[in-house]
Amino acid sequence: MKKYRRYSSEFKRRVVEELLSGISTPAQIMRCHEISSGLLYHWKKQHFSNLFADAPNRNAALEERICQLEQLAGKLALENEFLKKAIQKSLAQERNNDSSLPTTATCSRPSKGGAKC
Repeated sequence: MKKYRRYSSEFKRRVVEELLSGISTPAQIMRCHEISSGLLYHWKKQHFSNLFADAPNRNAALEERICQLEQLAGKLALENEFLKKAIQKSLAQERNNDSSLPTTATCSRPSKGGAKC
């Protein structure tokens, strides 16, 4: 069974930078480092997605993003509570306004229905 080779992120970064610099052609880079074209272009995509970033820097960036999302979740929770209370107050005012309207029992003469000729 064939063993899979593992490459460090520093090696991948050097290979991609060599490709992007234009010093060597992709074919020369593949022959020199004994890698496939698919792997080379996969590393290139990863390079542009910043997946080769240093682990501490990446972890710090992810922790910062988590902090931002937690703050956003807290803000949205407060807005949600505010809107719920506003709706409850609005419904309570509508109920109070509806009760102040005259009902048929308070009219002076109830209607007997039908048309008069």
